[in-house]
Amino acid sequence: MSQSMSTTLYRGQRVALIVPCYNEDPTIAGVIRCFRAAMPCIDIYVFDNMSSDNTAEVARAEGAQVRTVTLRGKGNVVRRMFADTEADVYVMVDGDGTYDASSVCRMVDKLLDEGLDMVVGCRETSAQEAHAAYRRGHQWGNKMLTGSVKGIFGGDFNDMLSGYRVFSRRYAKSFPALSRGFETETELTVHALELRMPYGELMTPYGSRPEGSASKLSTYRDGWRILKTIIRLHASERPIAFFGAWAAAFCIAALVLAFPLLIQYLEAGNVPRLPTAVLSASLMLMAMLALTCGLILQNITQGRHEMKCLAFLGIPATRSDTAAGH
Repeated sequence: MSQSMSTTLYRGQRVALIVPCYNEDPTIAGVIRCFRAAMPCIDIYVFDNMSSDNTAEVARAEGAQVRTVTLRGKGNVVRRMFADTEADVYVMVDGDGTYDASSVCRMVDKLLDEGLDMVVGCRETSAQEAHAAYRRGHQWGNKMLTGSVKGIFGGDFNDMLSGYRVFSRRYAKSFPALSRGFETETELTVHALELRMPYGELMTPYGSRPEGSASKLSTYRDGWRILKTIIRLHASERPIAFFGAWAAAFCIAALVLAFPLLIQYLEAGNVPRLPTAVLSASLMLMAMLALTCGLILQNITQGRHEMKCLAFLGIPATRSDTAAGH
């Protein structure tokens, strides 16, 4: 069975469900059915990341439009999803069946009513179900990584790593999508913060994977990749702060090493520890180089931000007819 693109609009807007999938044969049919029941007018696109099971065939049988992405990694899939899908509102959800489809209308309504560009579905799980829904260390890691992003970039996110999000068209079409894997959620969050987009969060139920499906996440490997992404984004988006911190560290180390030598020189008129003096001078040079790099990159980053803002502002905002009075 195949289904053509829906011509029905939700509050005057065309809404697309974009689902990144890799080996989700046991769950994808349920995801499609639940979202279609929650929002019958939604257009459903499944982006299959070269699955080795029957994910694509099952999705087609359920009436979804299937696209194949040959480059492995969720970040590569997100890039294709935003590039290849045309809609006014984009709903992104993982194909593992853990997110609540009945929340989709509330999330889209929040985006339209409040004039937002991104709404994140914060995962809400009871204490009894948390051990089944999350693998060991995932909740702690999520809080640690989310806190790191809040500390560096600001914002008020509570669940930065949620895979359930709603985007405006201008967000989707201005997002550069440079990440390759699961760290793409971090990049999605920082993109909104750097362009100072209006965003919001909505609590949504989150459950465990259905029996027979397996998680693709690796707790330590993916956590390390997300942490590296945060560090990379800190350096590229906040260069004066990143390199300034290194400059301050080198400068302090140089002064600590040089202070005893200065006292000795003032008292005895000589420098007995020449290697320490050379090390101190080298550290001070490194501090000056780090600060210089930060200043140069700050100007480059400012130009990049201006170009991204122009691309973002060049796309009309998503507004429904019923939100005109808000």
